[in-house]
Amino acid sequence: MRITRLETFLIKPRWLFLKIHTDAGVFGLGEPLLEGRALTVQTAINEVEPYLIGKDPRHVIHHWQAIYRHAFYRGGPILTSALSGIDQALWDIKGKLLGVPTYELLGGPTRDRVRVYGRASTPDDIKKRKSEGYTVIKTGLAHEHPANIVENPRFIKHAVDSFAALRDAAGPDMDIGIDFHGNISPQTAKVVIKELERYQPMFIEEPCQAQNADVMADIAHGTHLPIATGERIFTKWGFRELLEKKAASILQPDLCHAGGITEGRIIAGMAEAYYIPIAPHNPMGPISLAAGLQLAASIPNFLVQEQVSLGEGYLKTPFKLQKDGTVLIPQGPGLGIELDEDLIKDKIGHDWKNPESYNFLDGSVVDW
Repeated sequence: MRITRLETFLIKPRWLFLKIHTDAGVFGLGEPLLEGRALTVQTAINEVEPYLIGKDPRHVIHHWQAIYRHAFYRGGPILTSALSGIDQALWDIKGKLLGVPTYELLGGPTRDRVRVYGRASTPDDIKKRKSEGYTVIKTGLAHEHPANIVENPRFIKHAVDSFAALRDAAGPDMDIGIDFHGNISPQTAKVVIKELERYQPMFIEEPCQAQNADVMADIAHGTHLPIATGERIFTKWGFRELLEKKAASILQPDLCHAGGITEGRIIAGMAEAYYIPIAPHNPMGPISLAAGLQLAASIPNFLVQEQVSLGEGYLKTPFKLQKDGTVLIPQGPGLGIELDEDLIKDKIGHDWKNPESYNFLDGSVVDW
């Protein structure tokens, strides 16, 4: 069996889908996405394609090593996002060839369902999510303008009062994570976290930019609330430093960025040694969700799975939210999904770009 072709599709709203074709008529699906850099990752896929053509797709880990290590300059979000999508697709092919879900190839299921979370920004939103069955919600830090490096009491009060209203609407039995999106300075994040402690959020996600693990560790050591991060960390080497410095107590590797299912399983194993759970990051499409479910089904230290699309309008059989706020693990071979080619015809192509954010007072660049 040999790989014959790699095919990519820009898919609305901002995604990139990959098909790896073989001479046996079996193809694998992957989502090699980096938000706002879809064309760049598409080019990276094209550059890797000559290596894969003619190779046996079943040698998944061998290909991961070759693609990663034969690049003189290793890592970085472009290369690892391309590699992630390829890895997903190769696991999909292997599972299809053997007639089993990918998680069976990783040791079998550790659970029969996967807890997922929805999103809410207002009390009405959270009541609606609760009525739909969600038991976990993620929200953002409410603010009227991009945060200054050091913020005033009005900014802090608005952010905390907004979260308090969500907690009141949700009640004590719903878990609510709050995402700072890495656009709050450490100076302000510390103050906000202290004020949020009495409302017991499930986690504080990306309280600041995660590139300096020492700063993240300083924040994590100053609160009893769980600190979550990982969406902008790549490969086992990036997560090693977070673990060693105790900079987070929940890891959120993105299987479209961090190295795919292969690397996600390794990161989970490393985290288990530190009693840290995995909550895969996924603000992307249904292929990414399918990969996350395969990982969640195969590791012991899974916490919750992010999702923004259960696959309606993209998959022949979308995932279904159960009454207990979970999604059942896929039973089909490989990733356990089939694209609905007819439904995605009108979703081909996009030009999504990252937002540009500026300080409201002086026009300087701020994180979005």
